Order: sequence, then C-alpha cells, then structure tokens
Amino acid sequence: MSLRTAIDTAVELLPRPLDPVRSIKLKLGILLVSAMAAGFAFFRWRIGWLAPGTTFGAVAIVLVTSQILAHGMTRPLRDMTAAVRAMRAGDYSRRVRATARDEVGELAGAFNQMAADLGAADQQRRELIANVSHELRTPITALQNVLENVVDGVAQPDAATMRTALAQTERLGRLVAELLDLSRIDAGAHQLDRAEFALEPLLADVVAEASVAARGVRFTVAVSPPGATVCADEARLAQVVANLLDNAARHGPAGGEVRVSAAVGAELVLEVADDGPGIAPQDRERVFERFTRGERAGGGGTGLGLNIARWVVDLHGGTIAVVDGPGCRIRATLPATCPAPTPTPAPAGSRTHGGHPENA
Repeated sequence: MSLRTAIDTAVELLPRPLDPVRSIKLKLGILLVSAMAAGFAFFRWRIGWLAPGTTFGAVAIVLVTSQILAHGMTRPLRDMTAAVRAMRAGDYSRRVRATARDEVGELAGAFNQMAADLGAADQQRRELIANVSHELRTPITALQNVLENVVDGVAQPDAATMRTALAQTERLGRLVAELLDLSRIDAGAHQLDRAEFALEPLLADVVAEASVAARGVRFTVAVSPPGATVCADEARLAQVVANLLDNAARHGPAGGEVRVSAAVGAELVLEVADDGPGIAPQDRERVFERFTRGERAGGGGTGLGLNIARWVVDLHGGTIAVVDGPGCRIRATLPATCPAPTPTPAPAGSRTHGGHPENA
C-alpha cells in the first residue's frame, strides 16, 4: 500500500463531528473559532494570561468576517440546490453563476454544462416522441381508410387497392426498421461484419428494389473499374445506398433520373445525384441530423435515412457530405480494403521457429 493510499484511508476513518451542522458558513465559523481557541489556549499555557476583551473581540471579528466571506463561497451551492429542484419539475433553464476559480467554481461550471446537456436531451426526447407519433399516425390512418372503404363496399379489393395498402404497410416497416437502427446508434452498437464482395451486383440489387418503390424514376449505375470489389459490411453498405436512393427519388422531380456512380481505388467513392433543386449550403450539414427533411417534407420520408447513412459510413471510418451540384449530390467515401488484423502476441514461454510459435 502506498503512503498516499494509507493517508487517504486514515483520513476516511477520522470522525466527522460537524456533519450534523446544516450550514457550511456555520461550519467555517466553528472551524475558525475552534482554531483560535486552540491558539489562545496555547498562548495562555505559554504566557499564563490573555486579555478577555481582546480575546472575545478577536472571536467576534473572526465570526463576522467568516460569514461575509463564506457567503460568496456557498451561494453557488445554494443555487445548484434550487436548480436541481427545478429540474425535477422539468425546468432545465436554471444556471449557476460560476465566477470563482476554485473547486466550487469548477463544480458550478460542470453543473451548468450538465444542465444544458440534460435540457438538450429532454428537448430531443420530446421531438422524437412528436415526430414518431406523427410518422406512425400517417400510414396507419391511410391504411385504416383503405380497409374501411373495402369493408364498407366503397372500394373493391382489387390490385390497385391492395397496392395502396401494401405501400402504407411498407412505409410502416421502413419506419420501424429505422427506429431500430436509431436505438442501435443511441446504444453505441458498432459491430461490422466486413467481407470482400463485388460492388456492382450489390448496387444492381439495391437499384432494382428502389425502382419498384419509386415508380417513374429512372436509375443509372456506373462502377469504375468494372468488376471492382470492396471490403465492407455488405448489408450496411446496401442500407446506405438504399437510403441515398430513397432520398434522391423523393426529392427529385417526378420522372427524373437518379445517377449512382462508384469509383474504387484505395477508397470507395460513392455518389448519388438527382435532378432536383439541390440543398442550400447552409443546410448541407443539417440534413444529416435526425428528423430533418428540409422544406420538402411532404414526400413521406421519416427524416432518419440520411442520419442512419452517416452512422454507417462513420462506422466504416469514412465520410459523407453534400457536394456541389447540379442537383443534389451526396458523396460517401469509405475505405475499400479491410483493415489489417491486429497481430496476436505469442504466449509467454514460447519461441518462434520457421514463423510458427513453439513451446520452449
């Protein structure tokens, strides 16, 4: 046991006679008076006499001075107590004046940062509930209307009616899948199943699925060089491409074209572009935030697709951003090769022979 640990242990075992006192200012006063009393007792023992008036006058001055100086020391603590009680009632706007440079000042600054973070988290929680409720209500209401029309005989259960019901059901499924991904983001889940695979078939499959959902939109795919392979989580990369295609199809003009291009070298550079008006420079970072759909919110998107795409790209160690047009162009850059495996150290007491470890 080190000397510092021994001292800390001994200090923890010391009695705390001032714990019942509920005021720090009073504790400081008792501390100073006790120290003065010990000093006066020592001088009386050495000198044999002390002037009573001087002694009581010094004690009174010490008490008054300690109360005045302790006010500024303890006020932040009282403000923090009041702010915590306000937080319990849902008010995260209270802040503590943090002007001191001592430990109490540092505590006040940390408390203010904590209050701001809690306020932001509470606001995000409220927005999440409101947005999810709205996104769930829209397809459920549409699906309910379709089924009610069929039951009441207003509409026939023909192929067109069933396609409408299926589209709303698929929309619900996409929302649930995105919310599950959102929960993984918040939980910090970041496991990737990296493997090498051909890029062109993956893009063809994702484009085929997007073509069914976005009827009337033309998709083109260009991969350079042909037959290129990449090392990534195939399912997650397909999710990124699907989210980018869905975003482009919703925000591009009806009957427009969505262009997918991929260039593989040391890195995979993937771009998805549409013929829409593009995204203003001041909004290019904000579109990757949750539930951000810009001014074109009527396309039925959840506002989670680009946020999830950025999460997947970040997991791969890449970047994603909106670049200059024409139209809206989103570029994702990811490593094209798998990271080198971390070498496992040889166990203790072994030696290598011919590149293979052997027991000594």
